[in-house]
Amino acid sequence: MTMPIEASGTFEFRGTEVHRLGYGSMQLPGPGVWGAPDDPDKAVAVLRRSVELGVDFIDTADSYGPTIAEELIAEALHPYGHVKIATKAGLTRQGPGKWLPVGRPEYLRQQCELSLRTLKVDALDLFQLHRVDAKVPAAEQFGLLAELLDEGKVKAVGLSEVDVATIEAARQIVEVSTVQNLYNLSNRSSEDVLDYCEAEGIGFIPWFPVASGSLAKPGGLLDDLAEETGATHAQLAIAWLLARSAVMLPIPGTSSLEHVDENCAAASITLSEAQVAALTGALS
Repeated sequence: MTMPIEASGTFEFRGTEVHRLGYGSMQLPGPGVWGAPDDPDKAVAVLRRSVELGVDFIDTADSYGPTIAEELIAEALHPYGHVKIATKAGLTRQGPGKWLPVGRPEYLRQQCELSLRTLKVDALDLFQLHRVDAKVPAAEQFGLLAELLDEGKVKAVGLSEVDVATIEAARQIVEVSTVQNLYNLSNRSSEDVLDYCEAEGIGFIPWFPVASGSLAKPGGLLDDLAEETGATHAQLAIAWLLARSAVMLPIPGTSSLEHVDENCAAASITLSEAQVAALTGALS
């Protein structure tokens, strides 16, 4: 049986191969990414549906809830089989919508151990530094990631919201498999980071991938392309990301079963060169 996700192609990091279109779990907890969802059973169903559609790369973080998203993933999908779980540590929570970085090595190690326990695994498939903490020497944070990799507690390491100079500094200390930065149709501020990742074979995970800004206004470019292709605006945003680079790993998130189906179907949308160029050249 062919599943929609297969059309997105694959990407490999440190011997782990995943389909390029994944799923992001940030929307599963309650409002402000805080506390449990109103309907935990629905959240579990959304996760299981994504895997039914072929998703084998799921992104999460210890701060989503906190711990709630990881708990839901374990309930829905453990044992994971071929599905790979990427998690993050380095942001702490003080309430709905509040995020403060903490990058002390002992804290990051603690959070790694807690994620291992919550996700019920012996090693994390991908462990990402959620933010580089400016109050802690960056080399200490990267060094802890290298220790976890050497110890086998994590299989691969990633960074989040970093510039090229920071990636290069980290790579002097630890192998960097992925970078997760804000990037979408309407926000290209990480274009240089994407270009660097593409040149170096590093996976680029764009968070907030379906944002389209003024391109989505009535009568705008996305309306025109939706009429040409029969795709939704969200599907066009995802299809453009997949076409933009072979190292792109979009992780659209949703708490809706309908939107899981819609997002996964985007993998099967083939944009023409002219359509890709139009979207690439258009800024909101």
